[in-house]
Amino acid sequence: MKTTRKIIEINEGLCNGCGQCVTDCAEGALQIVDGKAKMISEIFCDGLGACIGGCPTGALRIIEREAEPFDEEAVKHHIESSKPAPPMACGCPSTQIRQFSSKPAVTDTPTSGSYDELPTCLSHWPVQIRLVPTSAPFLKDASLLIAADCAPVAYRNFHGDFLKGRTVMIGCPKFDDIEGYYQKFTELFSQGSIKDITILSMEVPCCSKLPMMVKKALEASKRDIPLKEVIVSVRGNILSSKQ
Repeated sequence: MKTTRKIIEINEGLCNGCGQCVTDCAEGALQIVDGKAKMISEIFCDGLGACIGGCPTGALRIIEREAEPFDEEAVKHHIESSKPAPPMACGCPSTQIRQFSSKPAVTDTPTSGSYDELPTCLSHWPVQIRLVPTSAPFLKDASLLIAADCAPVAYRNFHGDFLKGRTVMIGCPKFDDIEGYYQKFTELFSQGSIKDITILSMEVPCCSKLPMMVKKALEASKRDIPLKEVIVSVRGNILSSKQ
């Protein structure tokens, strides 16, 4: 429930995108998006204004308005989940956030019968649920595809039918930390920037944990985000699709 309290206001006309406020905000409430400082979620802003002093253009100020209450526990989860995973001994760059384009490539039916000529629809990296921080810029205003990691192998036109126009996060509910998934998605949905969610899971019993977890996280976030659930058979056929 919203309450009248002190909170940061950002004048985008004055903001030069230097990022000093992001560094100064211990709660991680701010982020640079498209060259401007943005508030990730009202629940992360304590309204104390530690971010104001370092702003070189005076783009930040404290105002009093209706806002979601500051949530210290949510801040703790946010900071923890935003930490990059420790680098692997082999030097694998799996944890480096990369955004390949502002809009995913559009895929059509190949004219020659070869899928080699089609552009990829993948717009970002990483894609593994456990490696993607909830503050990743490609999650802002995203149409989110949460897919079981077997689904792209089973379903032939995964890029054209599911990945096109969506931001993807994949994982295995059988072998990964499903409770960790729940905490991460609860925080992500609570930020209120996800436009819609598509869950792509397999028909095998262990995969049923994926939609159950997502729905539980959505309920905990208290957000009304459109949700679609698709189940694929091990032979690559769509068995059901419901909203």
